[in-house]
Amino acid sequence: MKLSAHHDSGTDPYVPGHGDHSYDVDHYVLDIDYSVESNSLGGRATLTATALDDLERFELDFDHLRVSKVTVDGAAPAKYSHRKGRLSVKLKNPIASGDGFTIVVVYSGSPRPMSGLDGDAGWEELTDGVIVASQPHGAPSWFPCNDRPSNKATYEISVTAPAGYVVVANGVLESQRRRSGSVVWRHVESSPMATYLATVHIGRYESVEVEGEVPIRTVFPAGTGDVSIATFARQPQMVEVFARLFGPYPFTSYTAVVTADELEIPLEAQGLSAFGSNFSSQEWEHQRLIAHELAHQWFGNSLTLAHWRDIWLHEGFACYAEWLWSENSGGLSADEHAEDHWQTLDQLPQDLVLGDPGPELMFDDRVYKRGALLLHSLRLTVGDDTFFGLLRTWTNRYAGGSVTTEEFVAVTAEFCGGGVGRLFDTWLREVTLPELPTP
Repeated sequence: MKLSAHHDSGTDPYVPGHGDHSYDVDHYVLDIDYSVESNSLGGRATLTATALDDLERFELDFDHLRVSKVTVDGAAPAKYSHRKGRLSVKLKNPIASGDGFTIVVVYSGSPRPMSGLDGDAGWEELTDGVIVASQPHGAPSWFPCNDRPSNKATYEISVTAPAGYVVVANGVLESQRRRSGSVVWRHVESSPMATYLATVHIGRYESVEVEGEVPIRTVFPAGTGDVSIATFARQPQMVEVFARLFGPYPFTSYTAVVTADELEIPLEAQGLSAFGSNFSSQEWEHQRLIAHELAHQWFGNSLTLAHWRDIWLHEGFACYAEWLWSENSGGLSADEHAEDHWQTLDQLPQDLVLGDPGPELMFDDRVYKRGALLLHSLRLTVGDDTFFGLLRTWTNRYAGGSVTTEEFVAVTAEFCGGGVGRLFDTWLREVTLPELPTP
């Protein structure tokens, strides 16, 4: 029995009030017209969906932008209401479970980040442009959606922006055409993607691309090419190392966007990551973050958590990837990083449950480091061949899908034997920091 969204029990306690479990969106077509100067957006979203229950009504997540029109299968619904971040639609004719339907929403307004239990996320103005960083709850700040990570869909994102600005979004840039003082940029993301990973970047950018098995592009503010190119020069080697350890890179290309503004932290989206100008250096502290965001393409974007409590499946793996990059590029070994971070964690409060940290602590650095230490403990326990074979099986089996901790534990048991269950219990369920196994 699937829960309908209008029952609060159907939503994720980490992002309460988001997501409707009574249907899935299969494809989004987003047509957006945006003025950078006035931060005004006009949008039309076309959602192709499938009912998972018999539907008489359904809900979309959509923040404060004004809705001017809603249709379902080309006709007006019985009624719709838009309040408190939910667009509720009552149908004239019920939709049977398993049937497809199409929703169109026309909207406009001035987008802004939206607040959640963990802070603000979503569409944000820069000094001269836009960044969209929606993890975990910010997607409804700029388009109506079924905002739960377990509902992955394909996307077409068309953004009309003033001439002189460059638009970067997920997927492949299919076309770029001028239109009376503006340019329409159309991107197509054909790999399934969670709503929070959908992104748009607008700025006065230049770019450079390195051709290869995976085309890698660096996008940077006009005139800053030398520093940006040097900062991101090792990304092709990172892709090579991670593809060997984790399995093939999961998407068609990869882009790093460097904003003119400083950003508090770098952020990944599907097929790309964004870094503030303050991260432009070849120091390890910045290079490790470049490796971290790249690793999310496997762990977070191809394999996406089904529930936010399992955030360690993203952040623990990406953090461990930093140590693996270090180990494979002439830096400290993963053993040395693990020992160092274990000592640091040992001095910190022991009040975090890795397997369910709660919304306030989901992005706490201890989640990242404990998750990485769990993986290193597993590697020390089962040996390199088994460990990396396990990771490649994990990324291959669930490519493009939604995953849970229980599934990772099950694949590990299948690969390494049931004896690893105790290791997971101590790292995931207990607040005390477990000892590292002896190498």
